[in-house]
Amino acid sequence: MNKELLKEQIKRHEGEVLEVYADSLGYLTLGVGHLIKEGDAEHGQPAGTPVSQETVDAYYEEDFDKHVEETIHLFESKGGEDFYALPEEIQHVLVNMTFNLGGSRFGKFNNMWKGVVACDWEKVAVEMEDSRWFGQVGRRSVELQESVRSCV
Repeated sequence: MNKELLKEQIKRHEGEVLEVYADSLGYLTLGVGHLIKEGDAEHGQPAGTPVSQETVDAYYEEDFDKHVEETIHLFESKGGEDFYALPEEIQHVLVNMTFNLGGSRFGKFNNMWKGVVACDWEKVAVEMEDSRWFGQVGRRSVELQESVRSCV
């Protein structure tokens, strides 16, 4: 897995905001899609509060690593054996989707995960499209689906 390339892709898809803002669901967020939690220094700060690049970078590193671990756990819980044996493009797509959806929601893509475990990339691409997520995230879903299809 090329972590730097993947981090750049996720940052491009998520965007990067150097202030507290309300996400599309109204949750206070900052940086690269970091949902502000109770223990965060920014908890309780209103939208528009500036946040330093160093703070954003620190949260992003932590969030990225957490989502890689969460993706590997999901893969193994669905019957996968060696996440790092998957094609790099597939690893990137799975981590990107976990970052975007969170493990709980992404874990519900059961038919897609069956395709991943079976290394059936066309099934994975079809199942990606057969979701509300595909229509909600615009160009991101098309780009990720194209990455999957490049492995067919």
